Amino acid sequence: MQQIRVRKEMPSAELSKREFVQRFHNRFFDPAFEPMRGEIAKLADIAWDGYSNSRKSPRVHPIGPGFADPTYDVSVEWLATRAAIDIAEKQNKDSSEATSILIINGATRSEHTCPGETSKTFRLATMARQVIEAEANFDIRFLDLSRLASEYERVIYPCKTCVSTAMPLCHWPCSCYPNHSLGQVNDWMNEIYPLWVRAHGIMIVCPVNWYQAPSSLKLMIDRLVCADGGNPDPSSTHGKDPEKAKALELQGWSYPRHLAGRVFAVVTHADAEGANPLCEMISEWLESMGLIGAGPKTQVGRYIGYMRPYAISHEDLDQDLAVQEEVRNAARALVEAVRMRRRGELKQPGGNLRDPRPK
Repeated sequence: MQQIRVRKEMPSAELSKREFVQRFHNRFFDPAFEPMRGEIAKLADIAWDGYSNSRKSPRVHPIGPGFADPTYDVSVEWLATRAAIDIAEKQNKDSSEATSILIINGATRSEHTCPGETSKTFRLATMARQVIEAEANFDIRFLDLSRLASEYERVIYPCKTCVSTAMPLCHWPCSCYPNHSLGQVNDWMNEIYPLWVRAHGIMIVCPVNWYQAPSSLKLMIDRLVCADGGNPDPSSTHGKDPEKAKALELQGWSYPRHLAGRVFAVVTHADAEGANPLCEMISEWLESMGLIGAGPKTQVGRYIGYMRPYAISHEDLDQDLAVQEEVRNAARALVEAVRMRRRGELKQPGGNLRDPRPK
């Protein structure tokens, strides 16, 4: 076996107690907290103890039977997310369950924060939702990523790219968070993973933000890396042990695709640049995970109010009835494809072929 070497050379990110306490108190900058300064100082001492002793997961439980090391302690929060995913997977495979469609509003703009106005993306996603709601026996989930900017403590933390150290170090679901010692809690992905697993069809609607996907959408995309090759057994690497993960990958890793077979649609829109390239990139990302495109009508990249003032972009959308109908058609085609998939009539070409270079 190739010699395993874990590279380390980056400067420490550890804070002094003074720096830590200052940052902790910054959360209570509002003068309304002044009467509680003594209590806040006591909380800061408790938080410092957790930080200095690296108590990432202060509440743990043995992972249990069915894993490489049943006695290995894992976060109770990870166990809860894993249980929710297991339930969602059973529902996805149960032919008696309603067909589930997940619609994702990938825009960050919202009337509930600084822009003061809804996004065109939300309107387009709502049009798609209305089409699917008219269908019988469909369970529709609407994931509004704009809440990352408008809702208290709603957060998706960045991917730490464990997969680049070794694929088995990237756990399914992600075990990087929560990290209580660093205050990295309330990770929305714990709720988002089961939504993707439950869905038979996924529809992503998003704008182009500065030539790229919106940062809120990209956060979710990056954190879904564990769905493509991720390790469902953190006890096999005893948590985040890079040497064990590297050895496990070099022994031969199966790169399980946890979302393969679901059907997708993508709608992107822009006012100046990048609508089609972004649509293609998102579609290629989904296909790389083994999801199935619902056909050409469901991969839509369009310009709304091309090179016109932003101030009248909603009025431009009002007048662009063709774009509105294209979005509705994408939803209709997705419904048709998902029904075919559930009946066993929609196959993924080459889906049974062995990949000589899985990744």
